[in-house]
Amino acid sequence: MTTTRTSDDRAAERRTAPVEPTGGTRAWIVWGVAVGGYFLAMLQRNGLGVAALEAQERFGAGPALLSLLPMLQLLVYVVLQVPSGLLADRLGPRYTLVAGTLAMAAGSCLFALAPGIGTAVTGRFLIGLGDALIFLNVIRLAALWFPRSRYALVSGLTGVVGGIGQVASAAPLAWMLEGLGWVPAFLSTAVLGALMALMVLLVVRDRPSGAAGRSTVAAPVSVWEALKEALRARGPQIGMAHHAAVMAPFTMMMVLWGYPFLVGGLGLAEGTAALTLTGLAAGGLWTAPLVGAAIGRLPGVRTVLGLGLATALSAGLLVLVSWPGGVPAGVGVAVLAVAAVGQTLAPTISFDFARDGIPASRTGVASGLVNMSGFSTAVLGTVLAGALLQVRPEGPTAFQAAFLPLFLTTAAATAVLYALLLRRPR
Repeated sequence: MTTTRTSDDRAAERRTAPVEPTGGTRAWIVWGVAVGGYFLAMLQRNGLGVAALEAQERFGAGPALLSLLPMLQLLVYVVLQVPSGLLADRLGPRYTLVAGTLAMAAGSCLFALAPGIGTAVTGRFLIGLGDALIFLNVIRLAALWFPRSRYALVSGLTGVVGGIGQVASAAPLAWMLEGLGWVPAFLSTAVLGALMALMVLLVVRDRPSGAAGRSTVAAPVSVWEALKEALRARGPQIGMAHHAAVMAPFTMMMVLWGYPFLVGGLGLAEGTAALTLTGLAAGGLWTAPLVGAAIGRLPGVRTVLGLGLATALSAGLLVLVSWPGGVPAGVGVAVLAVAAVGQTLAPTISFDFARDGIPASRTGVASGLVNMSGFSTAVLGTVLAGALLQVRPEGPTAFQAAFLPLFLTTAAATAVLYALLLRRPR
């Protein structure tokens, strides 16, 4: 028997269909305050990079032991990605962001005052704990406050702010360490974290008021169902592969090994190395909002850019690890430049893929899985590089061997990305 849909049925469907949030000034204010917490998270996540050499002297740590600090911080970050996504979906971004910024402030305070490696590890643990709660909740706010066509743009702008945090963690932090000393430099980030928590509490709200805000909330599902939903969807799968391929390499460099590589592997002076990292981190930031706006209008751009970045980065890392006698300085910096652009565009492309096939109210879990893939790769590369440098710490070719695992993980993720995208239905 055929059922005829009446005009009343269609009207009822329109009334119950999800209505996208409209964005507007209030949405940009909420996002602007929240993304300030992400700026601090990136500054503290990568701050150990330019402080690596001083940290070795301060704590009496070799390369392998020193790599424990960022490794633990990133490991905590990775492990908490799915729980953080669930918190973002169920408890809401506002209070989760407050908890995250306060945890980072406490960790920075401990790290600044640490008398030894044990207390320093505890401080980095707290920083990683707070850091894990920040980014996904900023992305969650973007999904709840802005229409779908603006999501890639807001994600790209979020990446820009994170990149500025990376810039502040390079040369400016190096100058603060040299001019003010270890304790004042890191205590200042703790004070900023406490102030940011207060700002989030006062300004940020989980969703817009009114019908548009309520319509973005779907019926809750169990943790297992949320995971299965995200893992089955092709969009999050592609986002995970892309994030592992293009985000991890420069993240590893900024977290710890980029500055030592520029100094010990390429022979740059310490001041030049700090400025080079600053320039690399800042140079490609302008591309993120442009790419985000383009994706909002032409979603097919994601495939071209995603495959292009992953392929270029795999080829560049192959050159870096295989150049006879050690890669020349110009070539090494060029490879890092490609990695920097990849990391800048990773949030724009990877998290936009992750939205495909997932309700707006459950983007936290999918985004958590995408973030976990990229940072798991970064953790693995950081630890293996430290272990290889401990065995062979001297000479330009030492970093070539140390970065070989990073090349292998990037090439593998790129191959998976090709497999997923080339068979992806339109």
